[in-house]
Amino acid sequence: MQTIRQQSENREQRAKAILQNGNPSQIDEFTYLVPSQFDSTKKYRVTHIDSYSCECQDFERRCKGNGLYCKHIKAILLFEKLKNVYEIEATPIKRDIELMIEQPQRDLCPCCKSSNLIKRGIRLTQLGEKQRFSCKDCKHRFVLSAIPKIKGNAKLVCLAMDCFYRGLSYRDISAQFKDFYGLSLSHITIRNWVLKFSETMEKYAKTLQPKNVGNIWNADETMVRTKKGNRKRGADYEYQWNVMDKETKFLLASHLTGHKRGSKEAQEVMTEAYKQNGKIPYQIITDKLPSYQDGIRKTFRNWGNERKVKHTSILGRRRQINNNAIENHHTHQKEFQKVRRGINETQTYADGFKVFHNFVRKGVKDKLTPAERCGIEVQGNKWETMLIKSLEVPQLTGDRNMAKSP
Repeated sequence: MQTIRQQSENREQRAKAILQNGNPSQIDEFTYLVPSQFDSTKKYRVTHIDSYSCECQDFERRCKGNGLYCKHIKAILLFEKLKNVYEIEATPIKRDIELMIEQPQRDLCPCCKSSNLIKRGIRLTQLGEKQRFSCKDCKHRFVLSAIPKIKGNAKLVCLAMDCFYRGLSYRDISAQFKDFYGLSLSHITIRNWVLKFSETMEKYAKTLQPKNVGNIWNADETMVRTKKGNRKRGADYEYQWNVMDKETKFLLASHLTGHKRGSKEAQEVMTEAYKQNGKIPYQIITDKLPSYQDGIRKTFRNWGNERKVKHTSILGRRRQINNNAIENHHTHQKEFQKVRRGINETQTYADGFKVFHNFVRKGVKDKLTPAERCGIEVQGNKWETMLIKSLEVPQLTGDRNMAKSP
């Protein structure tokens, strides 16, 4: 004789067979008509008010009063479950759920790098449940995460940074997280994310040397508004120098020098661009500022008969040659900085905007980023890939060996 458990499993299999032949039809909020497993013309009425009941003989004889369900009731339960899953997958809710799920990056202990792990408890967060693990070797208890000890995950950090460098303020991003995802994140938390990971990703980006770059650079300087002034003078300004490859629009250097823009500052930005590019350009196009001539001369030993770089100033020759590429970049930077109305960490924000320009923002015509044009491939989500790669190289300090003068 079959046990109660075996009978229940048999009814479960028959319920699946019923759903394969056709779906139940709903008469009202509490009543379904379930087709017979063997006779398609016959249907059984299943009701659910306080409890389930069915008019079939199996329910009347064996299930009623014993806390058991017949195959028709089980078919209704299974049908409701499948319908709910389908409704979630058919709407944008599924994408939002996937955004909130923390994806483990490495199944290794963060302390001893051991793979001898066991599951040990659940941690409840605003994003849902996070699985905790314990290392059998060092007894450390942790949650597998690409970015440990933060309120969120890598995808939320990347979303916040993308919104920020596309023009939203910290408070706007905080309001978006609250309205769309139900997450209470302070604008200070988002600010800490942007500052910390902008610096981290820029240090990693400096290790990626462009391959298919041209031989002509555009260089120019602009003024950036800061909050370092006093109450009498109001806001203050710093000079930001940018050097860009003319062909690929890849930003080779973005350097702030305070109130000065002499030959020493010009030499600093040219040295940084040379370190990033890895080779000497044929021509550098600048405006009329005299500091460029001396800065280029000292950086590339560009004097006498050993001139290696052609320096072209657009002074009086704007119709024949121009600096439009770098000036267009300054326009985008001004739009980004206008929302802030002054910043303090000027170099950090410049580094983050450089990463955004080179690796994230695509061109209007060719739909390619400057990194893709010059042969640097970044797969998947650009922000997330850059973030994960930069965190995998914690020894980066940003202080690389100075390129030797040519």
